[in-house]
Amino acid sequence: MKKTSTLVIVLLSSLISLSSFSQSSKSSGSGTTNPMQIGSLFLNAGLGFGAGYKNPTYATPWGFKIAAEYGMWQAGPGVITLGAELGSTFSGENFNGNSYHSSTFVVAGRAAWHYGWNIPGLDTYGGFSAGIGFNHYTNEGVDYNSPVPALGAFAGASYFVTPTFGFNSEFGYDITNFQIGVVFKLD
Repeated sequence: MKKTSTLVIVLLSSLISLSSFSQSSKSSGSGTTNPMQIGSLFLNAGLGFGAGYKNPTYATPWGFKIAAEYGMWQAGPGVITLGAELGSTFSGENFNGNSYHSSTFVVAGRAAWHYGWNIPGLDTYGGFSAGIGFNHYTNEGVDYNSPVPALGAFAGASYFVTPTFGFNSEFGYDITNFQIGVVFKLD
């Protein structure tokens, strides 16, 4: 938890610093620099620390997530998106001869608000997700399967190095608690 809090503080501090630098060195003229626009389609994929669903996790949970978002409405200086995500979390441990394994596959819808801070190529966002997870838990060879609600909240940032490709990080309580990956703009 301490590492996650430290990472969140570093990420937010970096975004504030970049925003201040951009505004102080900005040339005259205005225009949008936010990569997410109405009609834009983003696809991101990442790996990181997975969220624990239903059963406790053992060792370090890992996860992956793929999300697609479509720019729907202008909301002030940002854009509201709707989309879908899917992914899975995994954890396991052998302790005193006992084997514990847990995995959850999640399918969910998501909505977010995207804003670019007037920094070309930067997209920051925050949002919520809701869906269903399918949990599989093994304890000493006995299997348990059950559906679980998958509600989440997340915040993230993408930086596009070309008009259609960039790097992405996201944190919160969603399919992953923290992930890094890539993002594509498909419009």
